[in-house]
Amino acid sequence: QVQLVESGGGLVQDGGSLRLSCTASGITFSRYAMGWFRQAPGKERDFVAAINWSGISTYYADPVKGRFTISRDNAKNTVWLQMNSLEPEDTAVYYCATAYRRNSGLELRGSYDYWGQGTQVTVSS
Repeated sequence: QVQLVESGGGLVQDGGSLRLSCTASGITFSRYAMGWFRQAPGKERDFVAAINWSGISTYYADPVKGRFTISRDNAKNTVWLQMNSLEPEDTAVYYCATAYRRNSGLELRGSYDYWGQGTQVTVSS
């Protein structure tokens, strides 16, 4: 059974930082690219960041470039999203997801196989 468990969300002030974690079980983690998406109330689930299986290649949505960093440790089956200089517009539920053996199209929801349950991030102004 595949499980993705996110943690690290919470309430933070404008300009603050949070680090999200996503730990996978039930898969051979190193065979999957990993992505983070977010969904604000009443909006679509949007791409945030992705990382290829080895961690060498990373991809970011324009609104988070320079502020967020995605990383992974295949030995720990974990991917992280370090979020700095947070803004109220970053408020959303953040989801991690897996993409089996993919090297392209990682900004697309349809590229992903499994999804976590999400963790809430709230940035107050």
